[in-house]
Amino acid sequence: MLDGPTPGSAADQVPAADPVEFARAILLRRLSAAPRSRSELETDLLKRGVDPAIATRLLDRFEEVGLVDDANLARDLVTWRHEGRALARRAISQEMRRRGIDDDVANDALATIDDEAERDRARAFVESKLRSTRGLEPQARIRRLVGALARKGYSPGLAYGVVRDALAAEVSNDVLDAVLVDHDATP
Repeated sequence: MLDGPTPGSAADQVPAADPVEFARAILLRRLSAAPRSRSELETDLLKRGVDPAIATRLLDRFEEVGLVDDANLARDLVTWRHEGRALARRAISQEMRRRGIDDDVANDALATIDDEAERDRARAFVESKLRSTRGLEPQARIRRLVGALARKGYSPGLAYGVVRDALAAEVSNDVLDAVLVDHDATP
C-alpha cells in the first residue's frame, strides 16, 4: 500500500490551504522525477486546478533560479536521444515539440548535430545491428536495418545509403544493387 496520495488522485487535485505551496510542491515533485519543460509543468499545474497567475509566477521564479531551463533541457535531450538512443534530428525535434519546447530553442540545440554526425550515428547503429541479421537473405537484412533506422527518424535516403555501405563489405555490390532495385520496385 502506498503511503501518500498517488499522482492524479483526489488529494492531488484539491489545493491545500496555501495554493502557492501546493503548486510549489507539485513542481518540485515533478522536477525531482525527471527534467521537464516549462510547458509540461504549466500543463501539470493547470490540470490540478492551480490558478494560472500563480502557475506563471512560480514558473517564472523557477526559471530565474535555474530549476526550469528549456534551453538546457533541449541540449540534454539532443545528447541523450542522439548519442544514447541513436535518434535522428527529426525524431528529437518531434519529442521537443511534444514537450512544448519553443522551436527556436529546439533548433539551436539540434544545430549541434550536423549531417555528418547524424550519418556517423546511423552508421554506428547499423553496425551494432548487423550481427543480428546475419544468415538472413540480403533483402530481409536491408528491410530490417532500413526499418530500424526509419523508426529512429532517419530519412529513407540516408538509411538506404548507410545500410548499403554497411552491407557492401559482406555482399557483392551486384547482388546488393539487384536487391535494392527489387525492394524499390515493391509497392
